[in-house]
Amino acid sequence: MDPSGIGNDCKNEFCIDNLIAARKSLKLSLEKSKTLGLALEKAGPRLEEINQRLPSLEAAVRPIRADKDALVAVGGHINRAVGPAAAVLKVFDAVHGLEKSLLSDPRNDLPGYLSVLKRLEEALKFLGDNCGLAIQWLEDIIEYLEDNRVADGRYLSNMKTSLKGLRELQNDGERVHLDGGLLDAALDKLENEFRRLLMEHSVPLPMSSPSLGEQACIAPSPLPVTVIQKLQAILGRLIANNRLEKCIAIYVEVRSSNVRASLKALDLDYLEISVSEFNDMQSIEGYIGQWGKHLEFAVKHLFEAEFKLCNDVFERIGLDVWMGCFAKIAAQAGILAFLQFGKTITESKKEPIKLLKLLDIFASLNKLRLDFNRLFGGAACIEIQNLTRDLIKRVIDGAAEIFWEIFVQVELQRQSPPPQDGSIPKLVSSITDYCNKLLGDDYRPILTQVLVIHQSWKHKKFQEMILVNEVSKIIKAVDLNLDTWMKAYGDTTLSCLFAMNCHWHLYKDLKGTKVGELMGDSWLKEHEQYKEYYSAVFFRESWAKLPVHLSREGLIMLSGGRANARDLVKKRLKTFNEAFDEMFRKQSGWVIPERDLREKTCQLIVQTVLPVYRSYMQTYGPLVEQDASSSKYVKYTVQGLEQMLHSLFLPRRERYGSFKGRPTGSKIDNGVDLRRTASAVA
Repeated sequence: MDPSGIGNDCKNEFCIDNLIAARKSLKLSLEKSKTLGLALEKAGPRLEEINQRLPSLEAAVRPIRADKDALVAVGGHINRAVGPAAAVLKVFDAVHGLEKSLLSDPRNDLPGYLSVLKRLEEALKFLGDNCGLAIQWLEDIIEYLEDNRVADGRYLSNMKTSLKGLRELQNDGERVHLDGGLLDAALDKLENEFRRLLMEHSVPLPMSSPSLGEQACIAPSPLPVTVIQKLQAILGRLIANNRLEKCIAIYVEVRSSNVRASLKALDLDYLEISVSEFNDMQSIEGYIGQWGKHLEFAVKHLFEAEFKLCNDVFERIGLDVWMGCFAKIAAQAGILAFLQFGKTITESKKEPIKLLKLLDIFASLNKLRLDFNRLFGGAACIEIQNLTRDLIKRVIDGAAEIFWEIFVQVELQRQSPPPQDGSIPKLVSSITDYCNKLLGDDYRPILTQVLVIHQSWKHKKFQEMILVNEVSKIIKAVDLNLDTWMKAYGDTTLSCLFAMNCHWHLYKDLKGTKVGELMGDSWLKEHEQYKEYYSAVFFRESWAKLPVHLSREGLIMLSGGRANARDLVKKRLKTFNEAFDEMFRKQSGWVIPERDLREKTCQLIVQTVLPVYRSYMQTYGPLVEQDASSSKYVKYTVQGLEQMLHSLFLPRRERYGSFKGRPTGSKIDNGVDLRRTASAVA
């Protein structure tokens, strides 16, 4: 055998044995690995559990690892931090215990409600004062634990996050975060109760008469004492929580509305009138009288009551507060509208009657001067004060201006033509009546006061006689106007009638009056004498000439017989008729306004003309009436002539047609035969 072959065989067998051994080893290893894998698979959850427990275990054993001094000090830090925090939590729980009571209706037990609310305020104050302290202590202990590594880092991180949130809530100042909005809800309920108490006891004053002809019924107190006490108690809590402005707004709204409701019964729509809405002062004259009464009622009763009530309710808060509250009520309730109406009157066009109305306004304001100063004298009423001062200045300036212009206006009227009918010019009748009013007891003291004030504004000294001297000057200017107007007539008879009218008016209407007393008896007597003089001239130049046309001359001694006498009678009747017709036509348009003077004048005319006409017709009427053409000459019956004469000089509104005679044979409506016979004229 070859030795090399034997060697190779041995090597091969050795290799196979190694492979078998390696296979067995690998197989054994795989079985062990499989067994180990199964064991590891079973141990996995346990390891995960151990892994999760390790942080807590680490935190639990960390104090053991911490410094001994740090471990000893940590207890004190924790105790100091937990004490304030526990107190805060206890009070916070107490706050929520008040919730049920504070969400109930305050009207059921207002004192109890206010007591609970005060406890809530105290609790919130405690929380506000101590929350920051508790947070600070907690922050300090966390910082200590963190610095000395005696607590888990994740635990400390969570604590830091929570404390940061608490700190932010504290810094933003929102109280709602401490009580969940409970305090605001309670305060809202108190405001509602404040409004309810006001509204339930704010009743408009009953008016017995819209025109205030009778005194309105005024309650002794606007609000009962018990209600005022409740309002004050509510105010105390609301003011403590910075809600005063809201309270004032509620109070002003309710009380001003109540005053407006009281004034509504007075029908004050006229206060809104504008200058463009009335034509002249007469159209709103009645409103000015109402204005004075309504303003007095509003000031002395309504605003006086509100002034007192504001003081009663808000007196504990301070003068500025309740005066400001009253000022708002007065402004919103309508005092400004009263003042604006007065201003509107001052802005109207100038006319004589406006002076009297301005004096009425001044009298009303002056009567209420002390009340205005007391009620509206505070700084809060500055708008009312300014409007009142402006109105008074406008009234005084306007009244003084019109007064001083009266004389000028009278002089300017001198150039205007006199009335065509010879009646009294409107200027004469109105200016005398006007001056009497200015000198009367109602207006003289007011006008004097106005002039005194106006002169003082101009730094001029007031002269005691300035008023009477000016009125005297005005009346004398009227006298000059009369003289000028008399000369303006082209007809002497009409000029005399005009003079007769005016002089009689000045005498009769001014006798026994203030103007008459001012001008004196001699002045009055002079006008009476002028009236008599011009009356005599009037008769002489007009009606006294008529009887001459009915002369009997030549009729008795006439030798021509009856026919000649008839012709002469016809001629004279015709002349009389023509003269009468012309005179009646001309004077039928003339006017004597004064009834007594008119009746006396007509009676004198009748006494001058009628007896002569009656006698003439009784004597010579039969001669003419037998003639076929008698109607041409006998135009009037005695009765008809008398009626015509009595119809003269009537004002236009009293005239009632012509009384010219009817043709012969006619009858008047009452059936009395007025045929022109001797018996008819007898």
